[in-house]
Amino acid sequence: MPSLLAFAAAAVLEIGGCFAFWAWLRLGQSPLWLLPGMAALAGFATLLTMADSPLAGRAYAAYGGIYITAALLWGWLIEGHRPDLWDVAGALICLAGMAVILFAPRAMPA
Repeated sequence: MPSLLAFAAAAVLEIGGCFAFWAWLRLGQSPLWLLPGMAALAGFATLLTMADSPLAGRAYAAYGGIYITAALLWGWLIEGHRPDLWDVAGALICLAGMAVILFAPRAMPA
């Protein structure tokens, strides 16, 4: 699975899983929200292992740019809070960093 696809799917699962906890603790929803939330978080962790990186830390660092962008989109599409200019600028900076981390040419380890 290509890294960007894995990261995008992981972001949806991570944000959805965390939102389930938010809904329970902050919005007064039923504790039953935790069941799909925990399943989503397990799926998120599994998807991160599918990134095309030999190093977990590098994959997690690159994922950060996708996560930040997805979190802003979640806020807009699910919570109705449209990102402002600074949100968009920050997300673009993070995506640039993700691209450098993930796609930079590197020598193969010996």
